[in-house]
Formats: sequence, C-alpha cells, structure tokens
Amino acid sequence: MGEWLSDPVNWSGSRGIPMRVLEHLGYVGLTMLIACAIAIPLGLFVGHTGRGRVLIVSGIGILRALPTLGMVFLFALLFYRGVLPSVWALVLLAVPPVLSGVYAGISSVNRTVVDAARSMGLTEWQILFRVEVPNGLQVMIGGVRAGILQVVATATVVAYAKADGLGVFLVEGTQINDNGRLFGGAVIIAVLAIAVDGLMALIQKFAISPGLRATQPPAGPLKESGRQEAVASAQGGTT
Repeated sequence: MGEWLSDPVNWSGSRGIPMRVLEHLGYVGLTMLIACAIAIPLGLFVGHTGRGRVLIVSGIGILRALPTLGMVFLFALLFYRGVLPSVWALVLLAVPPVLSGVYAGISSVNRTVVDAARSMGLTEWQILFRVEVPNGLQVMIGGVRAGILQVVATATVVAYAKADGLGVFLVEGTQINDNGRLFGGAVIIAVLAIAVDGLMALIQKFAISPGLRATQPPAGPLKESGRQEAVASAQGGTT
C-alpha cells in the first residue's frame, strides 16, 4: 500500500488519484444537491405543520433498508449505464438523514417561542424562516452532514456502473488481486470522508448566529430530552 501511494504515476494523469478525488466529490455534490432539493422542503413542511409525520417516518425506514449497490444495478438495467443510475441510487441513500435532520430541527424548536411569534402577528412563512429555521439550523445541518458522510463513503459503488471515482481503485484492486491498490484506495476514501466531515462540523458549529449563541439558555434535562425524542422520532428509532 505504501509503495502504491508513493508512486508518482498514481498521482498524475486522467486516471490519477487527484482526478479520481475530483470525480468522487463531483458525484457527492450532485447527489447532495438533488437530495437536499427533495428532502429540505419536505422536512420543513412536515416539521412546521406536523402533517404526514407517520408517512414520512415510515418512508425513511423503507429508504434506509434499500441496498445501494442493488439499486445501482436496478437503475442501470431500467435506464442506461452512466452517471444517473448511480446518482439516483445515492440520492435514495442521502434523503433519509437529510429529511430526518430537517424535520427534527424544526420539531425541536421550543413551541413557546413559536406561539409567541404567532401571537405577534407573524405569518406562517415568517415563523418558519425567521424563527424555526434559525433555531433548528444546527440539527438541520447535522442531518446534511450525516448524509454527506454516508454518500462520500458509499459513492464507490459508482465504479461498478461507470469507471469513475475512487471506487475504481477498489474494483481494480479486487479484480487483479492488487492489495496495495485496494487498501490504498480505501485509505484515500477514509481520509476524504474525515476531511469532509471535519469541514461540515465547523460549519455546523458556527451555524447559529452570535445573537442566538449569546441569548440561548443552556439546555436543561427536560429540553434536551425533548430534543432527543424529536430526533429519534424523525429517524424512526428511540433515544
């Protein structure tokens, strides 16, 4: 593995590690763009209105149970080989954590604050985007963070349908019995996942505005318990 990682040939050209990393991040970015476009509006609606909660929780459980690699081959058979079958399979993987995070973030906002905003004459749109979203933003970003981490680690399946991304090193290493290439590719994927997760952790940390950080009281046992219940209910589990 050390020899393969230190070989200059593997760090240059269209089949080199830097190009594969860019391809991998491209798939992750496209997947998350589609997943967020689907999950965020739906999570905001369910979290704000409470309608469709049971249906959404059930749907999240079903999507979590789908095998990503199997969906790649299914989409490839139904449509065509290329980028989209793999991307749509990854979208099915990314939607549940993003949807759970958005729904849990909106649901965890103190209802007293929401009622106070409503009594002041704010419209439902104003309550959603000026009260609920700012207060639940950290939890919402946590859902996006979880989705990105899962997609970065799982986007290797793209290589089975189209020879792109970091998954190529895993596929080639398995096919030609090259353990150096196989383990080297796995290490690169792990390092990339850690780096992306660290970046999202920083974004999540500073997501709350200074005003909210200064005035937000520390979470007591009751408030923290309610927040955990909201997160668990969105994920279909228990605290």
